Amino acid sequence: MKKFAINKWIGGRVLKTGLAAFVTALICNIFNLPALFAVITAIVTVEPTASDSIKKGMIRFPAAMIGAGFAMLFESMLGQSSLAYALAATLTLAVCHKLRLDAGMLVATLTAVAMIAETEDQFVNSFFVRLSTTLIGLVVSTIINFIILPPQYNEMVIKKVDELYEGSGQLLTKFIERNNSKVLLLEYQRLSKDLERTFSLAQYQREEWKYRRHNLKDIQKFGVVVKKLEYFQKILYHFGNLLYLNIEKAKLPPDQSQTIINSAASIAAILKDPEHNVSQQHDKLIEELDSLFISERDRRNDTEASSTKRHISQRLTIIYELLALEDVLEDLERISKKR
Repeated sequence: MKKFAINKWIGGRVLKTGLAAFVTALICNIFNLPALFAVITAIVTVEPTASDSIKKGMIRFPAAMIGAGFAMLFESMLGQSSLAYALAATLTLAVCHKLRLDAGMLVATLTAVAMIAETEDQFVNSFFVRLSTTLIGLVVSTIINFIILPPQYNEMVIKKVDELYEGSGQLLTKFIERNNSKVLLLEYQRLSKDLERTFSLAQYQREEWKYRRHNLKDIQKFGVVVKKLEYFQKILYHFGNLLYLNIEKAKLPPDQSQTIINSAASIAAILKDPEHNVSQQHDKLIEELDSLFISERDRRNDTEASSTKRHISQRLTIIYELLALEDVLEDLERISKKR
């Protein structure tokens, strides 16, 4: 019988948010403080990393002070009117932005508009009560985010990098199979978005290591994976160039076209391989592709240079982009052995 895993159904961040709300409300009830502001603060301040919770917490508390101050000011002047809500929210956002407290805008604005509805003429007392409950929410969410279910972004990054290379191999296969250009473009855009998300996860892991114990072996392993991620950026650049080319329109002789298709298929297979091992058969194909590049370049210089406005023909560009991908593969094989 398989072991039931809660985090299969509910993510760690969701669990931490629920726990932060519970502990915050419990503390407020013990000290007979209103729990609403504290719970709201705890919910919106559970960040992807403990580092973000600490850094943004130091921004959100002064931002909440600004929101509470405007709430008390405009309620004392205008009562619980529509104009009081509008002015409190607008000026809170404007001042927070001016003071570069953007990370605290949400908490500050919620504090401002919610306090107007809850205050009963005891402005100074309400001001300090709201700040104390906001502080409770910030502290509780930060502590829980740091202690409970610490995220393991390094494993997530490793998995994502392997998936990216698998996807790139599939995209190159679709290219040589002459799939619809729209299909290729959509797949390329998906890989680009996944690349950005993976870079974000890698940055989260770096931030986590600032506050957690770690060993040199983990850092070295992670460094190799991040290097692979950087190489994938180069691969995606060459893929972007290939998407606007067409093997059929290049009008290659059948034997040359087959050389290009075989070389691209071999490159795709190496991209899909987590170790990126390069075989002798692949080296032979690349030698043929390299010879084809030289002969095509010389042929164009001899016969076409004066009859075309294109500095590089489409067939020469296809070969060049595949050879550029091969250069990346050689580096990938080398760094993958370190992993």
